[in-house]
Amino acid sequence: MDASTAIERISELLDQGMRETSNTSMRIPTALRDAAALAVRELGVAPSATALTTAALRATLEAVVMQAVLDEHYQHYPQARPDLGDLAVAAAQIDGHFLAAEPERLRSAAVEIADRHPGATPDDVLLWAEARALAAA
Repeated sequence: MDASTAIERISELLDQGMRETSNTSMRIPTALRDAAALAVRELGVAPSATALTTAALRATLEAVVMQAVLDEHYQHYPQARPDLGDLAVAAAQIDGHFLAAEPERLRSAAVEIADRHPGATPDDVLLWAEARALAAA
């Protein structure tokens, strides 16, 4: 089965109602089981540890499908993949960072930092750009 078919089938299964259940035997670390039970009992995060586990599994599968779709899209359209500067601008906008209004400054900072630190993150770019902006002030 190719990735596209798997993505489609997982999506179909996730879209189906969750009323029908199956009994499974799943071995999980005892500490994780105990933490889930405590979170359910004391924090009310879900009606049961099973419901919490199911919600976590569903959220993980949805994230996996979204990432797989993006990866497939970028494979066909590599020019659509955002670069570090684009990601830094998006992060600044999401965070309400004062440099969000200066996307070119952030893109320039991304180029500067990527030369020195190839594994830099959008947050690294924001920090670098903020330091440069404050030093210039």
